[in-house]
Amino acid sequence: MAVLKPLRVVIENYPEDQVEQLDAPNHPDDASMGTHQVPFSRVLYIEQEDFLEAPPKKFFRLAPGREVRLRYAYFITCQAVIKDEKGDIVELRCTYDPETRGGSAPDGRKVKGTLHWVSESHAIKAEVRLYDRLFNHPNPGADGTDFKAALNPNSMEVLTDSLVEASLANAQAGVRYQFERKGYFCVDSVSTDKLVFNRIVTLRDSWAKIEKANKRA
Repeated sequence: MAVLKPLRVVIENYPEDQVEQLDAPNHPDDASMGTHQVPFSRVLYIEQEDFLEAPPKKFFRLAPGREVRLRYAYFITCQAVIKDEKGDIVELRCTYDPETRGGSAPDGRKVKGTLHWVSESHAIKAEVRLYDRLFNHPNPGADGTDFKAALNPNSMEVLTDSLVEASLANAQAGVRYQFERKGYFCVDSVSTDKLVFNRIVTLRDSWAKIEKANKRA
């Protein structure tokens, strides 16, 4: 798991000094590849885009008063939103249901949203590079114009404050990983003192597709 644009989450009813080791599969479709342990604690990070204060229809992620599942962990419910002096959201205060360890509730209740996360005190800081198409036109320069005019100024986004789970501490250059819900990434050859990951393939994001359609409308 990797959180590219982190949002801090404090689970207020989780013991401050407690750390649990949760089992996570090394491959979602191949049990023969085994599992590894992911630390879970009171303070976590989720993706900024996985929370909306006033969610529209079909947004099934976290929102005030809403319950979601943390991957391999527990159900949590957002109780309060903390903002800075500019009004930007900097932290969420949540509670968890200790009976839902592993991602299911004994009473059978269902939640629609499942979020990935990392533990604050165990996560490793990383730089993540998100690549997009180099040109904004399928055939740059074909009409006699300078092909450089079709360059996409947003062809690479560099995120310097991303966080990855502790199991990636010794990730080696050239090795590829799937970051849950985010795509496939390769460890850059410049990774030395700080991990650097390059995105090589994206994953389909159903909410992003809905959001894009709404903007066009």
